[in-house]
Amino acid sequence: MLVLPKTWIERWQARNSFDQLFSINGKIYREQDGRKTLRFKLNGKNYFAKLHYGVGWKKIIKNLLQFRLPVICAQNEWRAIQRLEQLGIKTMQLVGYGKKGWNPAHLKSFVITEELANTISLEDFCRDWPTSPPSYSLKRALITEVAKIARTIHEHGINHRDFYICHFLLDISTGRKRIDPSQLKIYLIDLHRMQIRRRIPRRWRVKDIGSLYFSSMDIGLTKRDLFRFIRIYSNKPLRVFISKDRAFWKQVKKRSIAIYRKDFQKDPTIIL
Repeated sequence: MLVLPKTWIERWQARNSFDQLFSINGKIYREQDGRKTLRFKLNGKNYFAKLHYGVGWKKIIKNLLQFRLPVICAQNEWRAIQRLEQLGIKTMQLVGYGKKGWNPAHLKSFVITEELANTISLEDFCRDWPTSPPSYSLKRALITEVAKIARTIHEHGINHRDFYICHFLLDISTGRKRIDPSQLKIYLIDLHRMQIRRRIPRRWRVKDIGSLYFSSMDIGLTKRDLFRFIRIYSNKPLRVFISKDRAFWKQVKKRSIAIYRKDFQKDPTIIL
């Protein structure tokens, strides 16, 4: 299977378009587990390519023994981007996709997306909040938007599996100091492990929200901020959370603390 812009295929003429993409030069951002992510320029425009070379049987068997679904090609991300677009969630703009081979351990595949220029991850944007807090309206708008994204994907049977604030990109084309809280644009990225099903098991919702909370623990959120997220994500009044959903949020807290201890060898400041 090969999906590419007609102009790209014409540019390479008789040469194999699939092989041309795998030999393209660019700045490498990540390379691991039979997968490489790079930024390249073509026809004066910047793109990102995720190239999958095959993970090998050892990796597949290891994942299966750990009851994890292995990611063996770029098709997962291709489908995930399309699904988010259907739900109205901003994400990467698809440009191309290809897959070659039949052996699941040695599939070659790729997904191409346009560069999300003038954006910053929420991890970087919020890094200085403890010492230089944002305006109340901006923080409220960001929490609301992230909570809505989380609620939408979970309500539609999608879990991210890498649901950290570093995978939310904020549009800062107007400048970091001139962001309009009423006009936020946040993009959800890094979708290659995303799972899509009719309904998400509770444990996967806990994992997603626990990861999100863990990655937000050191940016100066208050109890009020967290309750706002809970109310919007749950789409229920707080009194319902107190009476019916307390067990779910206790699991979220437990998971986030466990990740924090593993990464930093210390306890976080807990306010939930």
